[in-house]
Amino acid sequence: MDKMLVTTTENIPGQPYTVIGEVFGLTTQSKNLVRNIGAGLKGLVGGEIKDYTKMLDESRNVAVERLRENAAALGADAVVMMRFDTGSISQDMQSVAAYGTAVKFTTAN
Repeated sequence: MDKMLVTTTENIPGQPYTVIGEVFGLTTQSKNLVRNIGAGLKGLVGGEIKDYTKMLDESRNVAVERLRENAAALGADAVVMMRFDTGSISQDMQSVAAYGTAVKFTTAN
């Protein structure tokens, strides 16, 4: 699949469209033992916990790709108004949701 346009804006300049509906991309990642040990040590001295940052970045990328797949399955050409939501499911699990509005391009009248 070619990279489908995903934008946080409501409008795509010069591109009229019709709304298909809501689309989502979800993923849940668990922290492994090495990350937990590293985070515990970093918690003592402060600063960025790079393994967690990397995990969240990877999760965000997976969520956006799943969003694109959901939109493509509905026949969409793009996704507008994309947003992220994150949360902890438990002490060791983090979820990332990407959501937006799937649209189909139309020709201007």
